[in-house]
Formats: sequence, structure tokens, C-alpha cells
Amino acid sequence: MSIFSRLVPDQFVLVLLLTVAVAAVLPVTGAAAVYAGHAVSVAIFLLFFLHGLRLPRAEVLVAMRNWRLQSLIFAFVFAFMPLVGLAGVSLQGGILPDGLVVGLLFLGILPSTVQSAISYSSLAGGNIAASVMASALLNLAGILMTPLLVALIIGADGGAAIGGDTILRIVAILLLPFTLGQLAQGWLGPWAVRHKPLLTVLDRTAIALAVYVAFSSAVAGGQMQALDWGILGVLSAIIAGMLAVAMLAAWALGGLMSLPRADRISLLFAGSHKSIATGAPLAAILFAGPQAGLVILPALLYHQLQLIVSAPLASRLAKSQDR
Repeated sequence: MSIFSRLVPDQFVLVLLLTVAVAAVLPVTGAAAVYAGHAVSVAIFLLFFLHGLRLPRAEVLVAMRNWRLQSLIFAFVFAFMPLVGLAGVSLQGGILPDGLVVGLLFLGILPSTVQSAISYSSLAGGNIAASVMASALLNLAGILMTPLLVALIIGADGGAAIGGDTILRIVAILLLPFTLGQLAQGWLGPWAVRHKPLLTVLDRTAIALAVYVAFSSAVAGGQMQALDWGILGVLSAIIAGMLAVAMLAAWALGGLMSLPRADRISLLFAGSHKSIATGAPLAAILFAGPQAGLVILPALLYHQLQLIVSAPLASRLAKSQDR
């Protein structure tokens, strides 16, 4: 692999970073920002419809038979990782702006990513079927669990919108389209399989749009002016520490529970990875206004770092298994 490939394993992360740069230079403001916000809602609706369309119900039921592994992954993601987020906040010592502090908490309660957790689990010799279903189930559960944990851990004092209007938005543009996608599987499922590259482009366009509008709002509201290289350095160090703790704890938990090696690898990646694909839309709903951009930033940096670390780690695990 080239140095660039090692530093940017997933070029979509580079697209998102460029999106942030564009928002910093050319933010959408005024009346255009209102229309952009409506466009984000439509894009998120489409994103979760496609999630529902592509999540196979039959495979979910099969994977749920391995309830021990799935329960461990679920508890790790939604119980242990929020504690890691709280620990990260305690380490920043009042250096970080409030938006980034909330972002660290938000990072801790996000579900696992789908694509990378499955890919690296496969490369390392993990339980691929369990990884597929764990990632899918975590993202489905994240539609409910993440807002619930945001309300419990962050609350309105942290800038989270947790009122009745937010609940209606979650139902209308997350749960409803996902349910419609599930119902449409028999009709549109074969079409989705044939047009997977097109659907991937639509997915990523929706995420990039949500990130662009969120960072534009942060720029227009003066939130981004609080960032400098010192703050970004502290933030990056905390995020690196959170990732290290997550991976070490997931691996240790698998050993403590005497999981088979393949299941232990699945727990490692599904448990420690975080999803920007789910994080960006949820942040757009739960943290409307200038704060949303700063809230997303820790998840974006964590997502990039998890890819950089996971590639050589998966290769090392695969080689050690072959000996």
C-alpha cells in the first residue's frame, strides 16, 4: 500500500474532509441555508429508506441465534463506549470548546459503522456473518438508542434538541423510511442489488450534504473560529486514546468471555468502530444550529483514525492466525 492509501484507506473520508473545507470557505447561509436544511431532511429520509431496503430480514433472524455475541457487542457499544466518551471529556480539562465536548460524548454513543467493521473483520478472519448482522442491528438500534442516550447523557443543557418535535422528526425521517424500505424489499430488493454502486453514491451524497450544512451553520455562527491547531491537537490525542481503549477493551472482553477467535475479532471491530453514516444524520436532527458542525467533528476524526489503525491490525491478526 502507498503512504496515501495507508493514511486515507477510505477515500470517502477525504471527501468529507474536503466538504468541511468547502463549508469553511463557502458556507451556505441565509435563505439558502433554510432550503439546504430541507434538502438534508429529504436526503436523510432517502438514506434510511435505502438502509431498510438493503437490510435482509431473514439473515437478521439467523444471526440473532448467536445471542451471546450479539448481546456482548450491543452492551459494549451502548454501555461501555458512552463511558469511554465521558472519560475522554474528563481528560480535556476545560481546553475544548463546548461543541467539541458534546461531540466527544456524542461519539461515545454512536453505533458501529457497517462497511469497515465488516471488511476488517473479514480480512482478520472474523465471523463475517455475525459482523454483518451486528453492524446492521447496531445501526438500526442506534436510531432509538442514540437519541435516548443523548437525552440521558447530554440533555438540553448540552444543546441537544430532545423535545416532542425532535421525536417526531426521528420517526418521520428515520424510522418511517426504514420501515418503508423493509416493506419494499420484495418489490425493490432485486433492483437494489443490481444498482448497488448507484445506491452507494446516493448514500454518500446524503451524508456529505448533512456534513456540509452542519459545518456551514457552525461557520456562520462563529463556532469554527474557536478552533486552532492546539485545540485540534488535544482533540486528536483524546480521540486516539478513546480508540485505543475501545480496541483493547473489546479484545480483552472477548478473551474474558472465552469467545472463539472469529467471534472475538468481530467484537473487536464492531465494538470499537463508530459510524459517520449514522452520526452525521443524527447530529443534523439532534443538534440543529451552529453547534452541529462541531459535534460531528470528533466522529469524523475518529472514523478516519479507526480506518488507519484497523488495516494493519487486521493484517496482523490474519497472519497470526495462519501460523
